[in-house]
Amino acid sequence: MTRILVVGAGATGGYFGAKLAQASRDVTFLVRPARAEELHSKGLRISAGGEADEVERLRPKLVTATDLTGPYDLVLLSVKGGALDAALRDVSPAVGTHTAIIPFLNGIDHLDAIDARFPGAVLGGVVKIEAQLAPDGTITVGASTASMEIGELDGADTPRLRTAAAALGAAGFDFQVSGEILTSMWHKWVFISAATVITCLAQATVGEVAGVPGGREFAAAVLKEPAAVSGAAGHPLPEAAHAGLLATLSQQGSPFAPSMYRDVAQGRPTEVDHVLASLAAQGRRYGLTTELLDAAVVRLRLHDRHVLAARDQH
Repeated sequence: MTRILVVGAGATGGYFGAKLAQASRDVTFLVRPARAEELHSKGLRISAGGEADEVERLRPKLVTATDLTGPYDLVLLSVKGGALDAALRDVSPAVGTHTAIIPFLNGIDHLDAIDARFPGAVLGGVVKIEAQLAPDGTITVGASTASMEIGELDGADTPRLRTAAAALGAAGFDFQVSGEILTSMWHKWVFISAATVITCLAQATVGEVAGVPGGREFAAAVLKEPAAVSGAAGHPLPEAAHAGLLATLSQQGSPFAPSMYRDVAQGRPTEVDHVLASLAAQGRRYGLTTELLDAAVVRLRLHDRHVLAARDQH
């Protein structure tokens, strides 16, 4: 059986790792000691909408970095950009000659970082899920369908890709193998970046922004910038996809807000440099102007500075 190591048991890694474990896959979570203690004590809990009677509780296999041995066949990376370097150091004992690493981070810069440390090991990956990690450690999942997409970065159909697909498919979430995984990664980057700029500059949810005069036009102007960068990089958004993203990002009454908006609202540091600033840098590389994206970068960098300053005072 394929041995799977899930790095991180937050909202994303916890959900997909739990689904794989429930589907009788050989799954182990690599977690920090504090999270390991919490999971040993309370279990890995997943709530559909937060109702107490809908909480699933698992007792997954756990390991911390000091106890990790390998190799594993698959490593699923579900950490945030700022934690990537530490995660790659921690996971090193688990990576063998034939280990495939599938990261689910936003953006694309992490691909080079992983390949530099583990040459040839990385596959492309995209997950989509509406989930949050509650203060008590419960993973709260929204109503939208969770999905996972993987593929070789060059689009090839390889034995290791087929092995990974067999291990990850039919596990209680939508799953597909893509011959254009880089394009899928770029298009998710466009969506996450646009949603972050809209909500963080306006300091409101998508639906609240759409509900005021000029809100839809603002959302459309924001979306144009990351879409233009993606197109210049060779991954243009088809017209129908662009229209679909705009509909989602300008839907009146929608409660949707991306994770960085929630980070700001809850006083946590954001992934501004790994997601927004990186995309703006890609735009400059192609001679594009991204004024709204740049404004959001400044806004969130100031937020992060204030958060870190407040922590230092304590």
